[in-house]
Amino acid sequence: MNILIIVDKSGDWPLQIPGVTVVEARAYLTDPSFAVQAENNRGTSATGQSLKVFNLCKSYRYQGSGYYVSLLAEARGHKPVPKVGAIEDLHSRNLVRHFMEELEDLVQSVLAPLPGDDFQLAFYFGRTPLTGYDSLGHQFFNLLQVPLLAVRFERHRHRWSLRSARPLGAGEIPVEHRDFAILAATTYFNERMQHRRKPPPRYDLAILCNPDESEPPSNAKALQKFRKAAEKLDMHVDFITRTDIGRLSHFDALFIRETTFVNHYTYRFSRLASAEKLALIDDPNSILKCNNKVYLAELLALHKVPIPKTLLIHHDNVGRIIPELGLPCVLKQPDSSFSRGVVKVETESELIPKVTELLAKSVLVIAQQWLPTEFDWRVGILDRKVLFVAQYFFPPGHWQIIERDAQRHKLREGATSAVPLDEAPQEVISIALESANLIGDGFYGVDIKQTNDCCYVMEVNDNPNVDAGNEDAVLGDALYEEIMRVFLRRIEAGMRSSH
Repeated sequence: MNILIIVDKSGDWPLQIPGVTVVEARAYLTDPSFAVQAENNRGTSATGQSLKVFNLCKSYRYQGSGYYVSLLAEARGHKPVPKVGAIEDLHSRNLVRHFMEELEDLVQSVLAPLPGDDFQLAFYFGRTPLTGYDSLGHQFFNLLQVPLLAVRFERHRHRWSLRSARPLGAGEIPVEHRDFAILAATTYFNERMQHRRKPPPRYDLAILCNPDESEPPSNAKALQKFRKAAEKLDMHVDFITRTDIGRLSHFDALFIRETTFVNHYTYRFSRLASAEKLALIDDPNSILKCNNKVYLAELLALHKVPIPKTLLIHHDNVGRIIPELGLPCVLKQPDSSFSRGVVKVETESELIPKVTELLAKSVLVIAQQWLPTEFDWRVGILDRKVLFVAQYFFPPGHWQIIERDAQRHKLREGATSAVPLDEAPQEVISIALESANLIGDGFYGVDIKQTNDCCYVMEVNDNPNVDAGNEDAVLGDALYEEIMRVFLRRIEAGMRSSH
């Protein structure tokens, strides 16, 4: 028995699906055998697979039977769908705002042709009897993980908004939808069983990525190398996207391979994964600290790590830039990345307009001494150990790794050359480790400029690039395998600490 369907009354779900057992809520809550089974098997079936509990109760109201089914399932390690957190989301005032932020474009495009201003849908395991709306159902199911869901949309001033989303009990399925709902459930469970390996993997790893990102931290070939490395360690990999946040609780680990920002869904994924105690890269603390260059400048200066001459600029001290840093100098917005939000100022006449533009977005910006070099060192560090060293060269005639046009589109990118660890300057290695260790034990890329007299840390990045053919040129597949071994160690350490 690997899957339980929990209903208010057994007659609410009459069809038997192979591998699926229908249990009344009262029995699940009160029968000691379910608690004993959980205690003996630590939430797994006799085959070693995690038990899944699909809660199809009519009501998830606080301290009602549906609420307690999910709550006790979590306590028993039975991986409920939905979890209590999703139930709380259904009652949250922020639900509408959150959902429309995640699904805005899809909702507008799918519902645009409708003639009226009020529209309701019922979703059964992410599917609906009405043609053309399964894409919405799939996204709602991924976000909320509510198997049976009724949603209502309203249109105001030509734009649709989500009015409500509520769970349906198995006994509430309209007669005309009953056959479809059973078919949707059967298809869903059969697909899960078909994709399950024999024997099942020990752990499940989610890799968050965005197929539409123009400059992702890992290219498609590298992502497949991560998958292969994980499978060698008996970990199953799912590549997930922003609408899969509701599925996080089904995984043992999360690897974010999408550019991270604080005011962004990547940070929400990280926060939720941390709360769920998943093995996690990148953790919220690293995202917060590495995404703000004001914080990094203060931190590195406080610990006397060599950095270029740096000023924290606000409206009252712009006049200090030229006397203290000279020209040319570099201005950086605090959350700049991939050569965006970083400008080189060559003349006094362009300084004030550039500073004013950056200060319109942030009360503090960074002004930094200009250090001309042919390349930047990048040191990749994970778990306080050096993984790789690379040289990031600049395109000929340009001062950054990536050259962009006025619209910030990429024109050219410099070459990347991986360097064996024993051939990299020891000073570069030492200063990189010192800097990364000030942030934590996550996965970092430390950028360093080396001049005739010193090495200077430019920044510490979370979510560093690992592209097939670039950073892996020295270690090859061993680089991906080492990152996956760190995940395995962290998963197992978390398992030990929870028992």
